[in-house]
Amino acid sequence: MSDKTHFGFREVAADDKAQQVRGVFESVAGKYDLMNDLMSLGLHRLWKRFAVNATRVRAGHRVLDLAGGTGDLALLFAERVGAGGEVVLTDINGAMLARGRDRVVNAGRIVPVLQCDAEKLPFADGYFDCVSIAFGLRNVTRKEVALAEMRRVLKPGGVAAVLEFSRVHAPLAPAYDWYSFNVLPRLGKLVAGDDASYRYLAESIRMHPDQAALKAMMEQAGFDRVEVHNLMAGVVALHLGHKY
Repeated sequence: MSDKTHFGFREVAADDKAQQVRGVFESVAGKYDLMNDLMSLGLHRLWKRFAVNATRVRAGHRVLDLAGGTGDLALLFAERVGAGGEVVLTDINGAMLARGRDRVVNAGRIVPVLQCDAEKLPFADGYFDCVSIAFGLRNVTRKEVALAEMRRVLKPGGVAAVLEFSRVHAPLAPAYDWYSFNVLPRLGKLVAGDDASYRYLAESIRMHPDQAALKAMMEQAGFDRVEVHNLMAGVVALHLGHKY
């Protein structure tokens, strides 16, 4: 296993990445939801609802939401599983998780909240019907380990959902790059007082495996029938991996 990884475009020691990612999200936690709405023109809400619908989670199911941050995906799942189901909201970052906890409480939902590392999940084998991670896998140091953990805690017949920024269709790439490296950092500076974190965001998207590479990683982790759904011409992709 390599002791180096990428933090954006920079190569860093693998053991240091989690700390640097933690710094990014502690910096932006207070403006995270507002920035998501501004950056995507609100479309991130539609992408997340599409992902939840695609999992076919239903009443009574158990769902684990990894890197769940401010809780919007967990709330969507909670609506679907109902009082007889269970949704667990997790994140490695305490500042983000605190905002997610407050959000689900304010929404009147009972959602257990746990700070944990996606690479070392404190759950029994085969416990959940669905495991999700939205816009978080690219921040994980050892993605292959996290994917294997996601599969481990799934029941047979369960599904893992990975919603993430991906490789945009080639004709749109120049405009997308200009927006990512010019508009996003300036917007981050103006709204969140932090341009560096949003420059990291743009860089981390480019370093994340593209649709085909992530599908292959999920298959190598043991998932069956991995589906890929491109959204917004590949700006975002939803990968669904099944466990039979």
